[in-house]
Amino acid sequence: MDADIAAAARVLEAGGLVAFPTETVYGLGADAENPAAVARIYQAKGRPNDHPVIVHVAPGADLDYWVTDIPDAARQLVAAFWPGPLTLILKRASHIPDAVSGGQDTVGIRCPAHPVAIALLSAFKGGRGGLAAPSANKFGNVSPTTAQHVRDEFHLDDVEEGSITGEPACSAGLHVTVLEGGASQVGIESTIVDLSRLATHGPVLLRPGHITAQQIADVIGLLPAAPDQAAPRASGTLESHYAPRTPVTMVAHAALADTVAQLQARGARVAVIGHACGAMVDLGDSQRLLPAEPVGYAYGIYAALREMDLVKADVILVETPPQSSDWLGVNDRLRRSVFGSTGILARFLSE
Repeated sequence: MDADIAAAARVLEAGGLVAFPTETVYGLGADAENPAAVARIYQAKGRPNDHPVIVHVAPGADLDYWVTDIPDAARQLVAAFWPGPLTLILKRASHIPDAVSGGQDTVGIRCPAHPVAIALLSAFKGGRGGLAAPSANKFGNVSPTTAQHVRDEFHLDDVEEGSITGEPACSAGLHVTVLEGGASQVGIESTIVDLSRLATHGPVLLRPGHITAQQIADVIGLLPAAPDQAAPRASGTLESHYAPRTPVTMVAHAALADTVAQLQARGARVAVIGHACGAMVDLGDSQRLLPAEPVGYAYGIYAALREMDLVKADVILVETPPQSSDWLGVNDRLRRSVFGSTGILARFLSE
């Protein structure tokens, strides 16, 4: 694995793209200080140029190199949660390219906890560099949680497990090196907290995730507020996001079996992702049952969406998860994944 890490670091230092595992999802990384390399991320993903990406740094990285006006709260959160699934939005240093921040004066920064990501970041520029790395998928699609998801997403050549692809051509006409690291253990993207306006707005929760608002409040003594209209743009916060190609909608537990029956009676092919429905429905390979607790559910939801996308259903029904605060990150991702399919049930059932 050491040779694979060294080879991937050389790809990055030459301005190339490397897909690598983090504890949240797989990221598509490029040298954060190389605008041409960052532009390749946007090209490969089909990502809007004004949608910022997150800079990933190695443990012990010099925060002052990347951001300015660092409040004590930021250093407290770094000490408490890094390496880990927490991104901080802070004022970016003047030498950080506009391409990373989407033209804003802020930048998102985090230190991932996955051992392969840490090894790669430690090898890249001797641990002093940073990787701009959104999720390794086409923009708006379901994030990848395995190396195979990345290969499927970009139509890369298959390789033996544990090896680097050696830069096969991807669908955008670019090249991507894929670093294997098993399945991501968290399964949804990092929590994003804006601290760039702390003095005037306090901390703001831009994207919920594995680390909760209460956990943040326990460290800094302030509970993050909901986003306001002047909040910085941040990765993965558009209304429609994390969506498979098949339309998705959420259905309450009590209505799930009846909804499946109504759709099937109209000739629709149905797939279901549940957590408490058990034997209420039986769709064979067109059904996935996830753990009925938020950590296990988050771990499996993206893989389940990808699997159900492959069964060629007309619609994917997701049993509505609990609405308690510990499910906030899961519900945020599901809400965005169904946004573009609003009204899909009404259309099917009115035909």
